[in-house]
Amino acid sequence: MRLKDFCATVESLSGVGPKAAGLFARMGIFTVADLLSTFPRDYEDRTRRVSLHEFASSPKVNTICKVTAHTWFGYGRMRTLKIAVTDGSANAWLVAFNRPFLQQALPEGSIIQVTGKFEVRYNELQSTSFEAERIAYSGELSDWQDKAIPNGAVLPVYPLTEGLSQKKFRSAIKTALRLYGKSIENEIPGHIIKERGLLQKSQAVLLIHEPQSISQAQEARQTLIYEELFLFEKKMAQRALEHRGTLPTLSQAAVFDSAQGAPDAGKELSVPQESGRIAEERFIKSLSPRQKQLMDRLPFKLTSGQMASITEMNYEIDRSNEDLNTLKNFPEKLTGNPFNMQRLVQGDVGSGKTLVAFFVCLREIDYGGQCALMAPTELLARQHAENAARLLEPVGVRVAFLTGNLKSKGRELLVNALKDGDINIVVGTHALFSRNIMYKNLTLAVIDEQHRFGVAQRDSIVAKGRVTNGIHTHAPDTVMMSATPIPQTLALTAFGDLDISTIRTMPGGRLPIKTYLSVMGHEQNVYAAVRKEIDAGHQAYFVYPRIGDDDEDATPGTAQANPGRDTIKSAEEMYGFLSGSVYPGTKCALIHSKIDEEEQHRILDDFREGKIQVLVATTVVEVGVDVPNATCMVIEHADRFGLAELHQLRGRVGRGNLQGYCFLIYGKNITPDGIERMKALRESTDGFRIAEQDLILRGPGQVSGTQQSGYLTLSIADLARDKDILIKARYDAFTELQKNGGGMSPQNPPA
Repeated sequence: MRLKDFCATVESLSGVGPKAAGLFARMGIFTVADLLSTFPRDYEDRTRRVSLHEFASSPKVNTICKVTAHTWFGYGRMRTLKIAVTDGSANAWLVAFNRPFLQQALPEGSIIQVTGKFEVRYNELQSTSFEAERIAYSGELSDWQDKAIPNGAVLPVYPLTEGLSQKKFRSAIKTALRLYGKSIENEIPGHIIKERGLLQKSQAVLLIHEPQSISQAQEARQTLIYEELFLFEKKMAQRALEHRGTLPTLSQAAVFDSAQGAPDAGKELSVPQESGRIAEERFIKSLSPRQKQLMDRLPFKLTSGQMASITEMNYEIDRSNEDLNTLKNFPEKLTGNPFNMQRLVQGDVGSGKTLVAFFVCLREIDYGGQCALMAPTELLARQHAENAARLLEPVGVRVAFLTGNLKSKGRELLVNALKDGDINIVVGTHALFSRNIMYKNLTLAVIDEQHRFGVAQRDSIVAKGRVTNGIHTHAPDTVMMSATPIPQTLALTAFGDLDISTIRTMPGGRLPIKTYLSVMGHEQNVYAAVRKEIDAGHQAYFVYPRIGDDDEDATPGTAQANPGRDTIKSAEEMYGFLSGSVYPGTKCALIHSKIDEEEQHRILDDFREGKIQVLVATTVVEVGVDVPNATCMVIEHADRFGLAELHQLRGRVGRGNLQGYCFLIYGKNITPDGIERMKALRESTDGFRIAEQDLILRGPGQVSGTQQSGYLTLSIADLARDKDILIKARYDAFTELQKNGGGMSPQNPPA
């Protein structure tokens, strides 16, 4: 029987009464399966000797002592026993509150094993929290110096709730293992267990709870981590087969950098490895008519990462359309599910993902399809629509912009045009999947800043492609874009059912942004540095964590009135201060989410045109604002922002050939995690490296919107730690399904 199928309640276990069952329930433990799946968070190794002399450098002492004396202090019911002990390295006292019986159990002259936390109090080394057991009634310490601790054991340490002790938890585990442990069945194929050198599931569960050594516990943990990741990736593979008809490539991404001449280490290319020149030739040959027209109109050359991504998706769109035609005309000839592209395109800030999306749209349009590009905010959607119109209308593409604010008459005309197929690309917000919106032939859905949408919202736009004018078809091709680079391990789990394109190469001519740190109280130095850039004709952003003093996290008083405190500055407050006191005579503007959308759009247009030199804002400028003349990004209270958010904001500058500067002003009471975030940004401008650090600091549930996806329910695996195991588990899970016709067999299995 599988472990998860043990449905007997914990109360059915001997020694677990209603009160204890209630305490377990408080931890979400109701069944034997829940109990045995709650793995230790640590271990206490009582096989290893830790002397009294080492008390300050170890959480607990674990040693063999001789009892040298007994004494008492206090009177009456408060009378307390003190036991003097020594292990040869130091002398100490065991303070036995409410344990007078230890006078008989641990007599003077006896040899005892002592485990406990010691500290210096009243000028003597003592412990009030200890366990002691008599080994011999008498003897010399020298007789035990070279011997193993007689009753040494490796004790598991479990997460607890108030009222539930480690002893009670261990006892319940012991009972459950005795009754059910031997009947736990493997959930990984036997040949994989043998090939990977794993333990049987029943043995792994036993040893993770009751190991004889730390090495046994580690071996058990490795097996259970592997199993969890294998089963997770198997679900990802099955999900891929259900919604796209085939498995994604096993590589994390198809990355080819012509400057390096080789893919990133450990990754496979889904297109043959080749020189930059040959890759460019393949890209040019892959272009459809409208794609060629757009390519000829561009005043710059695409990067190798952009070309590789477009080449890959051109191939997949061709395949998708072939399957779609087969489904429509000769359904009996299509074996299995029809293929449709499901791809995540990720790249650092400013790497050119949107242009890649436009190229992909043109491919679909050349096949007669319609495309929808969904953005999380009206501001970003409007910018995409304007860029699409500027770049694509000259090559014969009809572009429309749809948001919830569109007036009823104009909305009706647009909805009818979509339904009739008179619009090739529609750009908008969540309004794109409103109930009354229908498409004539939606074959591609592009979702920008995918982490800002929930799974239900993303699926809604995809579902629109399944119903075209009332007729059910197969799902449209889907491209999800992320300007927040996603760590490899997270990409292989949360997005493990997708193919992934990673654009690492940046457009030529850009200089790495210089990042400077400053503690609050020294803002004037930053303001002076920005003044030099403004005087040189450049522009600057100032970003704050809140809009005004009435925000929920507002702190009484202003930064100017309380310069020695970490008060929380607001955008409204600092707009007045910067425009009136710091940069008088300079054109400044304020923008935040409570300002009308049309006014926001006007302000940003003025900033792009250079009519505004200083833009004071909240994180509304985090994405979609592209002003090459802006060279300074000042983020005050930077320690209040997430690492990925800070990197996104920094990416608003340095978008041309001018040197960009980012100034991070942090509070005096910064936390250790805040310090790590500041250091990561100062040391690197590589979004992928920063994403890995973000994963370590925040965990997978908070990175890239995966928490809302519901995908990441890992209990023992750690994506930041178990990268190598994940790659092996993914390979094995995909190979198992490929044996049953899920796709071509992968090559180069991970060692």
